[in-house]
Amino acid sequence: MDLGGELDINFDNASGPFPNNLVVRPIGRVAGAELPGLDLRSPLTEETIDFILKALAKYHVLSFPDQDLTKDQQVLFTKQFGELEGHVALDHNGKPFPAVHIVSNLDPDGQPTAKPRSHGNYFWHSDKSYHATPSLATILYAKEIPPNGGATQFANMQMAYDELYPEMKQMIDGLEVVHHWAQSRRNSCNAPATPEQEKESPPVTHPIVRIHPETNRKSIYLGIHASHIAGMNWHEGREIIYRLTDMVTQPRFVYTHEWKTNELVMWDNRSLMHRATGDFAQDLHPRVLHRTVLRGAKPLSP
Repeated sequence: MDLGGELDINFDNASGPFPNNLVVRPIGRVAGAELPGLDLRSPLTEETIDFILKALAKYHVLSFPDQDLTKDQQVLFTKQFGELEGHVALDHNGKPFPAVHIVSNLDPDGQPTAKPRSHGNYFWHSDKSYHATPSLATILYAKEIPPNGGATQFANMQMAYDELYPEMKQMIDGLEVVHHWAQSRRNSCNAPATPEQEKESPPVTHPIVRIHPETNRKSIYLGIHASHIAGMNWHEGREIIYRLTDMVTQPRFVYTHEWKTNELVMWDNRSLMHRATGDFAQDLHPRVLHRTVLRGAKPLSP
């Protein structure tokens, strides 16, 4: 099954030969590849950076196992691929998150809890789709992982688009969706957005079908941050969003990534939706990951 478009590097032979003795091991049916043997504390060569970006466009989710990164080293690794992106949400003290945002199930006292302050990550979404220039890639570094469960699921939006009925493709052709941080908070039943957050992230409009800038493949662009379809009756538009979301997140389009401690994972928000799973004893086991995000560009229409 094809996991990507035409690229300069031929990944069909998973063991190479690739530059600098790099190895690519596909790990999922619809997305995912592992790149073992890299020490991400060291600066990467331009050839390696280009290779990783092409592998990202091909496999959508990349795993770099057995890392040992400080927060500063994760920031430096991220910046090699583009501009670092900030975060709209505030921490439990009402302050902006730092460059490395800690994603966890810990309460303000550092103890595991089954009632995290925010639970938006349990809904299908593409990171920062409520921005005019949404995220290119998200990077998570696993510090503490529960013994079972706590996976992240990725839905391949390119594959899902390809398998839509022609009638559905025709119906959504040219439609645009309004994405809005404040509506996302309502959709996920989280605390309302603050006035400052609403000012920082006003509603934006993106095509419901977007083109990947590197592979030219079409994909569906939706998620929990979607508010409504521009120019359409609210309820009619919401019905299309609900129906389409159900279609494109069927199990046959989903790769479930089981985390390993000290693993860094990088994924392409331009071709995926994702969500965390809460299927572990959240009040007993910590799940702590360090998150950085790469700024992207305005989604391209077909």
